[in-house]
This record gives sequence, structure tokens and C-alpha cells, in this order.
Amino acid sequence: MGVSRIFWDTNLFIYLFEDYGGVSKDVDALRRRMIARGDQLFASTLTLGEVLVKPLEKGDERLKRSYWEALTQAATLLSFDRDTAAHYAVIRKDRTVKAPDAIQLACAAQARIDLFITNDDHLKGKAIPGIQFIVPLKSAIL
Repeated sequence: MGVSRIFWDTNLFIYLFEDYGGVSKDVDALRRRMIARGDQLFASTLTLGEVLVKPLEKGDERLKRSYWEALTQAATLLSFDRDTAAHYAVIRKDRTVKAPDAIQLACAAQARIDLFITNDDHLKGKAIPGIQFIVPLKSAIL
């Protein structure tokens, strides 16, 4: 079995670093399985910005540093560029997809992601060219 290219939506990183009980344990187990298989972890620079908001609001330098290090060292960060903007426009034709979700999906599509994992159930079942599968977190941890 080959290495998978797996994109995590923002909430998965929050669950990994903050205490959300069982879901945090599930995400930790998911990440350990990915490491054992040699899967590649991807996120967007939007995710990096989103996860830094709460630590900055609270003045929590330790949590800010944890997020920064994890995302910049453990994940490949994908940027929103001109080519990604073309994917974004196609995705946003479906007005049920919110702009931040479309940015995430466009970054993943541009990178030809195998598996996009999100906690947003409304993205389940969306067919996005460039992404093989979009699954809710609860399906990925089974």
C-alpha cells in the first residue's frame, strides 16, 4: 500500500492540541496510524492562521508555539495562489460551500490530495476534482 496524501481541516489540529475528551484521543490515534503508515499530512496556510487566533486572544504563548511548530514541521502547508484560485471558483459555484471551506478544498484539490478529513459533515459526499475522498472525522477514526 502506498503513502497517502491526507489533508486535515482546521478542527483536527485543535482537537489534537486542546482537550476535547474522546475526540482528542481519536485524532491522536489517527495521527499515530498515519505516522506508522508513512502518510503525508497536509494543511493550508489558512489553517495555520485559524489555529493561532485563540492562543493570541488568550496570550497563550505555549499553545501558539505548539501550533506553529506542529503545522510548520509535521505538515506540508499549502498556500492559496493563482492556480488554487481557479479551483476555488469552481468549488464556490456550489453556494452551499462556505468561502473558508472552499479555500481549504481548493488548496487540497490543487495538491491532488487523496483524503480530506473534516469535522464538517456538510462537506461529506461533495465531489471535488483533485480530491479522491472527503470524509467526516468520525469515518476516518473508525
